[in-house]
Amino acid sequence: MNKLLFKQVDNSPLIVFRVLFGLLIALEAWGAIATGWVKRTFIEPEFTFNFIGFDFLQPLPGSGMYFYFAVMGLFGVFVMLGFKYRLSIIAYTLLWTSVYLMQKTSYNNHYYLLVLLLLFMSIVPAHRHFSLDAMLNPDLKSIKMPNWVVLFIIAQLWIVYTYASMAKFYPDWLDGTFPEILMRGKQHFWLVGDLLQEPWVHMSICYVGILFDLLVIPLLLWKRTRNVIFIFSIFFHLFNSFIFHIGIFPYMSLAFTVFFFPKEYIHRKFLKSKPFYKADEVKVPHLAPTLKLFFIIWFIVQLVLPMRHHFIEGNVFWTEEGHKLSWRMMLRSKSGSVSFKIKNLNTGKTDYVRLDKYLTPKQRGTLLKPDGVYQFTQHLKKEYAEKEIHIEIYARVRVSLNGREPSYLVDPQLDLTTIEWDYFFHNDWIEPKPDSIDF
Repeated sequence: MNKLLFKQVDNSPLIVFRVLFGLLIALEAWGAIATGWVKRTFIEPEFTFNFIGFDFLQPLPGSGMYFYFAVMGLFGVFVMLGFKYRLSIIAYTLLWTSVYLMQKTSYNNHYYLLVLLLLFMSIVPAHRHFSLDAMLNPDLKSIKMPNWVVLFIIAQLWIVYTYASMAKFYPDWLDGTFPEILMRGKQHFWLVGDLLQEPWVHMSICYVGILFDLLVIPLLLWKRTRNVIFIFSIFFHLFNSFIFHIGIFPYMSLAFTVFFFPKEYIHRKFLKSKPFYKADEVKVPHLAPTLKLFFIIWFIVQLVLPMRHHFIEGNVFWTEEGHKLSWRMMLRSKSGSVSFKIKNLNTGKTDYVRLDKYLTPKQRGTLLKPDGVYQFTQHLKKEYAEKEIHIEIYARVRVSLNGREPSYLVDPQLDLTTIEWDYFFHNDWIEPKPDSIDF
């Protein structure tokens, strides 16, 4: 085990990845400002739907989040240059993780993956060459790294892609229903809009998606198929980037491939001036037991989290319990109608809540999910409690899953001020899955 984990290998893939990674995370931060994502997500809303339990993470007031993301982008550039690397990558990790937990209206599995990658990059020696740190401190320079760096990233990616493939094995994906829904909103796309409405395209997306996610890691590891799957990966990820506008993830996925090609090849293509490490040394650090324990805990968590919805009562597509942190990417569509009414127990008067007073149009979609209903209820309770007004809250939340007939998500006669949130198991106040949903 020590030989497998701590054998020293050439560090060219890690150095190249650090440069690409730093560039991409800088673009992620600054692009969020340029595209208006920061404005829509943090500036315009009256309040944010943070991850439950992280209410203390709130956006900076005024235009503070612009400054927040600008600084984060600067740290990304420092990572790319290898300048004050450890400080820069840890700072970006803390800032991005806070952003991730601060809001979930724009929840994306790729944002969670970026959290994991940032943690990974925080512990690896990615600044030991081709960096300002190594230039300013020659004692830091090194052309080697422990083999666990490569094994770690490959294992993590294998888990991500495998679970993403497994999650697609459900009727609405397999018969093309959900891919059709996905493509319906792309009809206005120049040149390809009409093509994307063809049934054969929907079925191609369905099964290519399953097979790509399931096989991409094994095929990249096998020398005979590596070049072919890499070329196909370029097409696959650029297609996703163009059609779904999912930020840096497609390009990050292509950057990962430096860990699958021979180290000699990466060295020759990108870092020819750097000496190539050829020795076969095993260097076991004094923290080896701690590292091994960390790896064991990390991968147990990564393997268990995506499976937890199987142990929670109810259908994950309906309840959303166990959906997050599980690589369940682009699998369902929800639409519907929402109204909240408040009964003032001080006066006996009942009024409907003006949702546009509290929520942006995108945020209203969060109310089609149980955790959104719970959090909005808590927000209203707090607002009225501060005015010393006792209230009851009722909601009519009708949800259509993948175009089916809408059904009530919660009982319209249930006083929502009485509900509580169970973090780990089923919340009984969620109405059962409609019979029309046969999965």
